[in-house]
Amino acid sequence: MDSLTLRFLYSRPSPFQIHNDEILNHLYNAFQTGNYADTYLHVHQHAYRLHALIVSRSPFLAHMMSTTPQPANIYLNLEQDPEVTEEGLSIALGYLYSSVTVRAINSQNARAVLAAGCLLGGMDELCNYAYEICRQSIAVENISTWLQFVDAVPAPSDGTSTPIEQQQIASSRTAIFGPFAQRLREDVFEFLVVTLPQSLNVGGLSTPISPHPDGQPSDAGRDTLLQIFALVPFDMFKAAVESSTFHIAGSDQARFKFAKDAIELRKRGIARGQGAEETVVLAFGGHNGGSAVHVTRKMRKRPLWKVNA
Repeated sequence: MDSLTLRFLYSRPSPFQIHNDEILNHLYNAFQTGNYADTYLHVHQHAYRLHALIVSRSPFLAHMMSTTPQPANIYLNLEQDPEVTEEGLSIALGYLYSSVTVRAINSQNARAVLAAGCLLGGMDELCNYAYEICRQSIAVENISTWLQFVDAVPAPSDGTSTPIEQQQIASSRTAIFGPFAQRLREDVFEFLVVTLPQSLNVGGLSTPISPHPDGQPSDAGRDTLLQIFALVPFDMFKAAVESSTFHIAGSDQARFKFAKDAIELRKRGIARGQGAEETVVLAFGGHNGGSAVHVTRKMRKRPLWKVNA
């Protein structure tokens, strides 16, 4: 037998691998059709026809089935977990049967799949895959949605910058993501301070900016960046402006001017009516290699009313 024939024979899947694939296809078909189901998972107005032996791979579902008086009918209340959509849950449930379900994950449903995977547990590969799609999907077009998400993620503090206000209790909206919530927050921050200024060519980072007819530089990228930073939650806004990785024009004066312009926009939007005043200062000397620009926020004093007896 020549070497070419041997390579062909050994490249073919073994009959045992074919057998395993057939079993997986049979199981996934049972998930799709609900045939031979022995367990019903009720979510909102929908009932998933499942198979206890398979879905017990999920620690969450296994616990529910073991602690429910009627394990054949389990009820899942997702009112406290709005990030878990029915589409995301369906994909995560399907993953308990076969990995073929990952083909349905895209940039629009990846975060819901990640939330569902974290809820059910026992599917680290699915969660990592969905997280990676989330990370890659962060863009100018959807940054406002991601900013709403990170606003609910408690901000860490390393104590090296000006103190910022902390959320004492993790929002129930993001708590379900576990460590992925903080990772996504860091990804959005990286996008804001590094990726976005470069992609917008702020201050001519990539190519020289075009001048106005009157000789003044025209920086449309900076204007777009200002509009986005006007929507950023304060703790992230502060960290971004003070970050050494935030290069918008290569000088503290330019950074200070950018922060000042952004704060003016924020007064008309995100900071309006919050009872707090945001300010930025430029320190000259003595900042030991860190940022000379510092953003602060203080609560406005409530007026005191004198009551005459």
